[in-house]
Amino acid sequence: MFCGAGGSSTGAQSIPGMTVKTAMNHWARAIETHNANHPETEHVCADIQVTDPRYIATSDILWASPECTNHSVAKGKKRISNQPDLFGDSIADESAERSRATMWDVPRFAEVHKYKLIITENVVDAAKWIMFDAWLLAMTALGYEHHIVYMNSMHAQLGGAPAPQSRDRMYVMFWLKGNRRPDFDLLMPLAHCSTCEETVRCVQSWKNPNYRWGRYKAQYVFRCPNTKCKNQIIEPGWLPAAAAIDWTIKGQRIGDRKKPLVEKTMARIRAGLEKYGKQAVSIDSVRGSQIIAPVESEPFPTQTTSYTRSLLVPVEGREGKVATPVEGLMRTQTTRNETGLLTPPTSMLMEYYGNGVMHPTSKAIPTIPTVDRFAMITTMRGTAPEQIQGASAPISNPLRTISAGGNHAGLTEWSVPEVEDCEFRMLEPHEISAGMAFPKSYIMTGNKREQVKQAGNAVTPPAARDLIMVAAHSLAAA
Repeated sequence: MFCGAGGSSTGAQSIPGMTVKTAMNHWARAIETHNANHPETEHVCADIQVTDPRYIATSDILWASPECTNHSVAKGKKRISNQPDLFGDSIADESAERSRATMWDVPRFAEVHKYKLIITENVVDAAKWIMFDAWLLAMTALGYEHHIVYMNSMHAQLGGAPAPQSRDRMYVMFWLKGNRRPDFDLLMPLAHCSTCEETVRCVQSWKNPNYRWGRYKAQYVFRCPNTKCKNQIIEPGWLPAAAAIDWTIKGQRIGDRKKPLVEKTMARIRAGLEKYGKQAVSIDSVRGSQIIAPVESEPFPTQTTSYTRSLLVPVEGREGKVATPVEGLMRTQTTRNETGLLTPPTSMLMEYYGNGVMHPTSKAIPTIPTVDRFAMITTMRGTAPEQIQGASAPISNPLRTISAGGNHAGLTEWSVPEVEDCEFRMLEPHEISAGMAFPKSYIMTGNKREQVKQAGNAVTPPAARDLIMVAAHSLAAA
């Protein structure tokens, strides 16, 4: 139910023996996309709230992703309970009330079909819905036990690579009483403990053990299960945002734009360049236990060091949003395209005497006099500079063989580039889909805005894959 563009279906069908029997959604565009990628599934385009469950085919598992926007406080509004104020002057938000009511479609369908197992996905704030306990009680009355999983998509690693995005969600898994309880410990990600000097399966550690709810790092962290390191906090591996960027698409030089960027965006760019512009860190050099290398099936390979200074820049939204390097994670994707890509110049011409200035190589060379006046400053690119004749190399590498021909090595320091010399563009829909971890071949129908909306509404396939893998394991064992 609420299948959307097919993120949960894609994750489910990556598990051998698992098929998606029926997909239901009220939005015709989402059904079109789902059908384009999962043509063997029966599709029902209908308002689920007024659909009789008896007319829908039964199955072993039900995945439900009820509407989440009116459970979330990310909209900048106070959570709504539809309780009137002291004088009874408040007016109930009927659309919000109807949105939250979609949660009741889960027990309504479960009563008819008696699914062996049910997974309900929503934002973490849905647990603070005033009717949440009553909703769980309804499922208990129908003969189900449950467990709530709080998972960030960056940690969905059980069945393969995760999504290159920080996306916290709540997953409530129900199973019929008497059936085997799923092994939720399998969902814990792997991390390297530097003290124990071994890779371990993490333990989810809640900052408030009496209230197990919330988001990664805000309400919980991961710890090593070994006592010899005193269960120190460890960081699971993750996939960088750079894995989702299509580096073949070039941006426009900011100084050449006919319509300037808004001041809020420019301020974020300046702050980001000041903080990260002098860094020249290779994704390869920091991969270790912190970054999971993309596998061949991932949308785009991790690029060379010439792109590691690029920044993801929020172009709208509340104050406090900042630019972040692409070797980090993408922010949670919404239904709008709110992210731009800033790429600093990779090569510069420097006048190295007199009142010399820097010139990007994208511009014409200044007047050349009769003496040697210009030097080329290049980024440190390539995965094996020592194997490429004439390529630059980081100072962490051994010095190359010194010959009798003279000095053929120089030292270049990174400097913060001018904003006007950087390239900027918005992320394309296929990059946003890649950031959600959809396969590169996935078809998103509709115009750009519709494609972004479908991606932002979706479940990341790795999260669905891992949860359904655990569910399938329990059913197979039973």
